[in-house]
Amino acid sequence: MPRRRTSSSSSSTGSTTGATGTTAAPRNRTPQPVRIRRRSFGDFVKAFFAFVALAVLLVGVPGALATQIGWPLPNGVPSLDWLQQEITVHTFLNILTVIVWLAWAQFTACVLVEMKAALSGVGVPGRVPGAGPSQLLARQLVAALLLVGATAASFAPGLSQLGQNYDANQKPTVAAAQQTPGGLFAQQQEQAADTAAALADQASHAAAHADAGGSTAKQGDTKYYRIQPPEGRHHDSLWEIAQRHLGDGRRYKEIFELNKDRVQPDGSKLSEASLIRPGWIMEMPGDARGGELVEMPDEAPNVSPDVQQQISDYARTGDHAQGGGGAQGGSDRAQGGGTAQVSLPDQQRPAGSGSEAGSGHQQATNVGAESDSSFGLPGALLTAPLLAAGLLGALGRRRRQALWQSAFGSVGGRRGMEPPTPSGDAQDVQDALLVGADPEGVRLLDRSLRGLAASLAEESRALPVVYAAWLSNGDLHLQLAQPAGKPPAPWQQGQDQTFWMLSRTDAERYEDVDTAAPYPGLVSLGTMDDSRLLLNLEAVPGIVSLSGREADRAAVFASVAAELATNGWSDRMTITLVGFGEDLTPLAPNRIRHLEDVEALVETMEAETRQRRGALGAAGHDSVLTGRTGPAQHTRWAPHLVLLAAQPSAEDAVTLAELAADASRLGIGYLVGTETGDLPGAAWEMEITGQGKLLAPLLGLELDAQLLPVAQQRAVVELFVEADPERETNRPANTPPFLVDISEQGRPAVYARLVGPYEIIGLDNPDGERSALLHEALALLLLHREGVHPRVLSSALWPRGVTGDVRESMLERLRAWLGTDPDGTPRLATDGSGRLTLAKTVVSDLDVLRSLYHEATQGKGVGSRAVRGRLLTDALVLVRGPLLADRPEGRYRWLTHEIVDAQLPLLVADTGLALCEFHMEKNRAEKAIEALNAALRTAPADERLWHELLRATHATGDSDRLTALATDLIGRSGARGLPPRTEALLDELLPAWRDAIAAVG
Repeated sequence: MPRRRTSSSSSSTGSTTGATGTTAAPRNRTPQPVRIRRRSFGDFVKAFFAFVALAVLLVGVPGALATQIGWPLPNGVPSLDWLQQEITVHTFLNILTVIVWLAWAQFTACVLVEMKAALSGVGVPGRVPGAGPSQLLARQLVAALLLVGATAASFAPGLSQLGQNYDANQKPTVAAAQQTPGGLFAQQQEQAADTAAALADQASHAAAHADAGGSTAKQGDTKYYRIQPPEGRHHDSLWEIAQRHLGDGRRYKEIFELNKDRVQPDGSKLSEASLIRPGWIMEMPGDARGGELVEMPDEAPNVSPDVQQQISDYARTGDHAQGGGGAQGGSDRAQGGGTAQVSLPDQQRPAGSGSEAGSGHQQATNVGAESDSSFGLPGALLTAPLLAAGLLGALGRRRRQALWQSAFGSVGGRRGMEPPTPSGDAQDVQDALLVGADPEGVRLLDRSLRGLAASLAEESRALPVVYAAWLSNGDLHLQLAQPAGKPPAPWQQGQDQTFWMLSRTDAERYEDVDTAAPYPGLVSLGTMDDSRLLLNLEAVPGIVSLSGREADRAAVFASVAAELATNGWSDRMTITLVGFGEDLTPLAPNRIRHLEDVEALVETMEAETRQRRGALGAAGHDSVLTGRTGPAQHTRWAPHLVLLAAQPSAEDAVTLAELAADASRLGIGYLVGTETGDLPGAAWEMEITGQGKLLAPLLGLELDAQLLPVAQQRAVVELFVEADPERETNRPANTPPFLVDISEQGRPAVYARLVGPYEIIGLDNPDGERSALLHEALALLLLHREGVHPRVLSSALWPRGVTGDVRESMLERLRAWLGTDPDGTPRLATDGSGRLTLAKTVVSDLDVLRSLYHEATQGKGVGSRAVRGRLLTDALVLVRGPLLADRPEGRYRWLTHEIVDAQLPLLVADTGLALCEFHMEKNRAEKAIEALNAALRTAPADERLWHELLRATHATGDSDRLTALATDLIGRSGARGLPPRTEALLDELLPAWRDAIAAVG
């Protein structure tokens, strides 16, 4: 089992250090009295109006309905004649009366539920089905009415918080027995009035808090907090406990120091501040306050015997019982003695087994093993398989979009047939993407997560909160926030109840399912002991802070932003970049938005937080996770991830901490940069070092960070900008990268037919099993006449990785097979950049097709009609089917990265259209139809070909033939129907086509 690595650097970035540099245990502050807000005249006024409103709604409404309208329903069983009568005004009023009666009954039920919960002082009010706004109104009215009495003990929001806390549902169940109403009520009133002011004051005195206070309270009056199962989807955190009971969430470290490494009732230990479990007991600092706490032994009779025994046993594990202080525990932790909450999964098979070779990280490892042949390719992208796959897929989609958009330009010489060939840094980055990408790993990750969501939905189970995912030896491990029961098959339970594991073999059995992406906020942070960590940014209970030098932080932020913008396991997403990344927008304009400063961010996020809380409450969801498995899964609850590179001011940091307290429930995540490492509201603190290490001491992590340095970031953006279909729409057409001598003297020595079944003329067929590999290598080189990097070639042929000696042996066999020209020139050479290139005597039919079309539309065919017709006819004859039509299954997977599958149909369609135009100039409709039908065999989805076929058929004057063609076209279009432009063309050519087609059949 891989173990966590530690280093001296990790011990220097943990908890607060003193002047001497040693870790000091946080000390308790002097207990402070609880300020109880006296009831004011305004409270009595609110209570009076609440009483009047309740009386009107509960008594006045039914009284008015009974006296003014009467019984709205029929006195007997309605007959069929009665049901067929015309709806009169009286009938309509009766229907409205029934609706009002139902609304009144629902509101009355809400009042009863809220009143019971308020008077009992125990628990959270139950939800009345379908009564979100009604129950909210009832809660506020009952709260205002009881505000002047002590019976509102356990009631959450007052009128001053109208609409803010109903949806949050944040109050956790605790280990207190029946609390006295006055004590809990006083605590809640103080929290409502003083939280914001206390946070702002304490943010400016963070250093004072670390050193303030006295010693831990003696055992006789120690206070404890017991965590019970969460309410809804909300899970408590040390930050929130500190916020409620200590007045400052940043004091969570004190609670952590008091309780870390102590045995909990379930036998486990609190080793990380980021995660606590239901049933655990927390010893609190001496100045903790609030009715949710249990004070031992004074309040022992108020709790159950089991809880009393658990607290008593837990008290004996404290510092006073162990003879060690918090500082010692901190030292042990720095030495790696703790167990990580975001921890490496246990390995289920030995290294080097079959599934390991298929993992994305294994590919990265093999890539790294060939560094001696890297020729300067960017190493950061070579070892980031998920990021590279996302960028490569998005770049391919962008280039295809440019091709399709330009398809409606002029027939000859239009822009976009050949995308610009990158050079310099952009070419190196593109090669690095091709080498490092693991599209199969992305596909399996996406299918696995969606399959899990579908299986849980079938079992009517909610999605568990996932803090992290590990890709390890080809398997997928999900680390849950808390145990969530037995996972659905084929998932298995991992090393403990907080791990769900799916083997690669089982993942490969998943098919595509129509369900929303459950965890789109997962993003790669780096690798640790041959395992890749993906952190779920939207599930973190607070802010994730990142410290380190500005340049190092920028490389992490750029990597995170680029992967989130292009990953393949999400549907929709909003990524807000603040203080950096304006030039990253071209990667995903629909996802990325840029804000100039923190002030604009705060304004935006305050509004969105309110909107999401209201939307969740109105929909009856506890969190976005329950929303993503509901009927609105494809249209709502997309994550919003905020990346703030520059450290915010103390005031802004407090505001962000308040917003982030409830963010995980709302699908909002925050990654914030800091220079000091001390950020309010930071649930998880990380540091990036100058050596590329990502350290998270409280999580027990030391990762080889995934980075996107500024030079590679610019090159990536350049690739996307060059592929933008909206950029420079009037620029001239690009010349094909390789033009063939189409004269009789230009006959090639080696001729490969790629358009249709794969055939090679001029070479002997290699013997043995290596024949298929050599054919595939030659096809890749023929499709890239500009040159192919050796690493790109090897990663295409062996996507799971290969050693350098095997690659070199294959290249030698390829050189020997291709041979040399009569003058002794090798047909496979290496250019100055180290890329492999083919001699001009090695040609494919695709090269000839491109050259013929180019010569016909931009060369000799422009000035000679006869030459143009001959060249276009010869070009169309070359088309025998789709590209590499008979390629074996499992090979040529690199074609998914290429755009030639989009280029070839467009090239064939353009050739057919040009030849059709050539024939129609002489009114040779039959010849034009023949050319169009030939092109449609390779490009059947090209709407332009069908339009010209309709026009050419209309030119024959045969209306029956035109009707038959229209009927065939309608049949091909299926349930989608004809495109609007096709319908408009038929209306012009055959006005009665709808009647004619209906008559035919």
